[in-house]
Amino acid sequence: MLPLIALVGRPNVGKSTLFNCLTRSRDALVADVPGLTRDRQYGIGQVGPRPYLVVDTGGLTRAEEGLEGLVARQVRQALEEADVVLFLVDGRAGLSADDEEIAVRLRRLGKPVYLVVNKTEHLDPDTVTAEFHALGLGPPHPIAAVHNRGVADLMDAALGALPAVEPAVAAEEPPDERRIRLAIVGRPNVGKSTLVNRLLGEERVLTFDEPGTTRDSVAIPFEKDGQAYTLIDTAGVRRRSRVSETIEKFSVIKALQAIEQAHVVVLLLDARQGIAEQDATLLGHILDSGRALVLAVNKWDSLDVDTRQTVRRELSRKLNFLDFARLHFISALHGSGIMDLLPSVREAYRAATRHLSTPELSRILQDALAKHQPPLVHGHSIKLRYAHQGGQNPPLIVIHGNRIEHVPATYRRYLSKFYRNALDLWGTPVRIEFRAGENPYAPRKPSGARGKGRGR
Repeated sequence: MLPLIALVGRPNVGKSTLFNCLTRSRDALVADVPGLTRDRQYGIGQVGPRPYLVVDTGGLTRAEEGLEGLVARQVRQALEEADVVLFLVDGRAGLSADDEEIAVRLRRLGKPVYLVVNKTEHLDPDTVTAEFHALGLGPPHPIAAVHNRGVADLMDAALGALPAVEPAVAAEEPPDERRIRLAIVGRPNVGKSTLVNRLLGEERVLTFDEPGTTRDSVAIPFEKDGQAYTLIDTAGVRRRSRVSETIEKFSVIKALQAIEQAHVVVLLLDARQGIAEQDATLLGHILDSGRALVLAVNKWDSLDVDTRQTVRRELSRKLNFLDFARLHFISALHGSGIMDLLPSVREAYRAATRHLSTPELSRILQDALAKHQPPLVHGHSIKLRYAHQGGQNPPLIVIHGNRIEHVPATYRRYLSKFYRNALDLWGTPVRIEFRAGENPYAPRKPSGARGKGRGR
């Protein structure tokens, strides 16, 4: 099992910058704003002698109530899980009372704690670290995370004393091709983080009765019924006109990136608010990306019978173009309907990544043509000859024929639906692409001809 390294410290000391440095990624949001990180963010990296897991945490403050109190609870959870703790302080700001209070907590852990003095670029290391010796956590390690300076030496020290990883244990990690990347998306405050916690069976991400509590996209590996998943909890996506803060703009970008990286997307809707413009916009992003889709209507238990019938009619009217997606009515808070989600996710994943043979696709095409021919074009028929698979996630079926530029959109939709029903491809859009076949009546050059006037 890979060692787990926790990054802790007060707000705005550079924990997320170091996280990105250690994972060679940009998975954690970084901005010059205190309190940006709230949930635990996990990543895998290797800087130094061996690979590791690293967890980024929210900034610790003295508050124990409200949102800051929930952030502190997340940090405590990370510390309990960690094998090594990197305690970051700000070399430019100097030693603070908050640093001293955090150091007191860390000394009681009984785990290896390394004091990391960040933001030391263009400063004398001995001078900038001198006052931090008073924290009693051993010699400070000066780094400049933004420039990746001193990080390798830090990791050599932090990882060098840990027990070696058994190769057989490391091999138990499920391979990437078996792991389903599942993104949970929706408007702010629809219950995404509550759903994630319910699926995991633990309070893994923050839940708070305030829109926009989740700012970053948090990737969480877990396993259920023998299937490995990477669950992605994303920030709520609002209309662009309402996305004014720089932080929230980054959050929207991270949510849309999560959609692009996922195999399957669960779009969470609020039963009490119905289908809003923001939901339609988000659906547009999902459909443009071609990701497999499962729809979940949350807070269903809070509605009476008459309101439920009204919501069902509205969903049927506004989402009739999503006839391929499974629809679930759930309560993330109380757990009703939750266990039906993952079978639909697995079904959508299998459909989206399925290998389809050319003979089978061509046979289904002939069946579709026998039931409903494409319309005539100026008295001439459109000839569709054979089909093959052109891609996965979503399934792309390439159909070859003549006069394909005249195939109407309605017939394209007919073929897509026909293939879905014939192949049982539920949960994923099926894309149809037409390619012009070679004209058998076009004049051909003699084989071996090299053109006039050309010699050897």
